[in-house]
Amino acid sequence: MKIVVDAMGGDLAPAVNVQGAIDALRAFPDVEIALVGRRDDIRACLGEYADVADRLEIVDAPDVITTHEHPVMALRKKPQSSLVVGMNLVRAKEAEAFVSAGSTGAIMAGAMFKIGRIDGIERPALAPVLPAPKKPLMLIDAGANVDCHPEWLVQFGLMGSVYMEKVMGVKAPQVGIINIGEEAEKGDDLTKKTYELMTQGQPYQFAGNVEAREILSGQVDVLACDGFVGNVVLKYTEGMAGTMFGMIKTGLMGSLRGKIGALLCKPVFREIKHSMDSTEVGGAPLLGVEGAVVKAHGNSNARAIFCAIRQARKMVEGRVVEIIGREVTNLVLAQDAQQEQK
Repeated sequence: MKIVVDAMGGDLAPAVNVQGAIDALRAFPDVEIALVGRRDDIRACLGEYADVADRLEIVDAPDVITTHEHPVMALRKKPQSSLVVGMNLVRAKEAEAFVSAGSTGAIMAGAMFKIGRIDGIERPALAPVLPAPKKPLMLIDAGANVDCHPEWLVQFGLMGSVYMEKVMGVKAPQVGIINIGEEAEKGDDLTKKTYELMTQGQPYQFAGNVEAREILSGQVDVLACDGFVGNVVLKYTEGMAGTMFGMIKTGLMGSLRGKIGALLCKPVFREIKHSMDSTEVGGAPLLGVEGAVVKAHGNSNARAIFCAIRQARKMVEGRVVEIIGREVTNLVLAQDAQQEQK
């Protein structure tokens, strides 16, 4: 399989993107990578790569879309940017996947307009997998669609369920809705109508409403919500994790007893930190488009880029795009049949 890596996307590009790509080629013999970006800049970062040179392609793209540009306008004005050139390779079926740590808005807009939606999908969704304490948890949508319809959330649940099963290895994933109460009658118009639709024989396991305090409890595997709620939850979770680790460190370092306790507990803290490390996840898949698209964090290091490529590889192996397409077709047919009966 061939995976396109946007060599110019991210705060530390292109060095970490190039190194992450080379590491991935060494780890996965079945993968070919096209590094898209400024050719001379990429070559300057290559170092020793003779052992994987036959599976590495450099595609020249002189322009770069930055995070400060309007996404749609940038796509139009910079057709020779690494992001557009890379996505065009996926659209032309010359590659199966696209990985970038660049502008989130440009990646979402590019995936919609350059790669295209899966037939039947109303809106693609950004779906990060949160490193929760008990097991991984998918949050969908996390910012691609601020205002949603109930039917979109039903599709988010479907796409998230397919991903968690095929990529994360979760059997019969449980799908829930983020809400202010567990009862069916709780919430706003969006969540109440979504709840009603999800109880009507969807092709996944619906677990009901999930309150905010239970998000990381392990009750469900996929949390469906609109992009506004999802983005708030995502940013709050990231901030809370950093704050808690900082408070614990400050408290332990404040006394001799604390320092001794910290030394004794160091292996435990290291394990917890590793389990909560978003770097190991790689990035957030953008589900609902005709290709495996992974958005890595803007400050990704080489390890995070490697993990994002690994994530894209699993999406291709699991035939996530194909299965979402098939299941959403069945879902639309079932919804049409219900409407006719009414």
